[in-house]
Amino acid sequence: MPSSGASFAISLELNGVPVSDTVEARVSLADYLRQERCLTGTHVGCEHGVCGACTVLVNGRSARSCLMLAVQADGRSVETVESLAGGGPLGVLQQAFRDHHALQCGYCTPGMLMTLVEFLRETPSPTEAEVREAISGNLCRCTGYQNIVAATLDAAARLGAQR
Repeated sequence: MPSSGASFAISLELNGVPVSDTVEARVSLADYLRQERCLTGTHVGCEHGVCGACTVLVNGRSARSCLMLAVQADGRSVETVESLAGGGPLGVLQQAFRDHHALQCGYCTPGMLMTLVEFLRETPSPTEAEVREAISGNLCRCTGYQNIVAATLDAAARLGAQR
């Protein structure tokens, strides 16, 4: 990528690991994660913050990484979909998505998972209506949402059993 602006040093915690880089002011967090950190699980769909495919957690809260600049992540904690399995077997939510066929093409899945991680942290025993409301900002054209809702309710039950 050709240089066309000021660069800034940033330091953040990325999936639990401290990292430091120099980034151009204009680079989105999504592009930084994908191009500089090779975390390609964060997908870029609409680049307008509408579809939710680029959702990551910043300080534990969902954020559209296509709308956020990498420099805005300085000093913060960022979690991407790669953090969910922790390098081991699938995480509970990921396994529930697999078990309930809640991912078809998989494009929306990373953003959907990260949205639901935040949601389940805040709402450990959700109703179907609460799950549907939580994912209403994420677009999926393959599953029709029913399998995603079923997977989320199953993951909530599994997580509740672990508590």
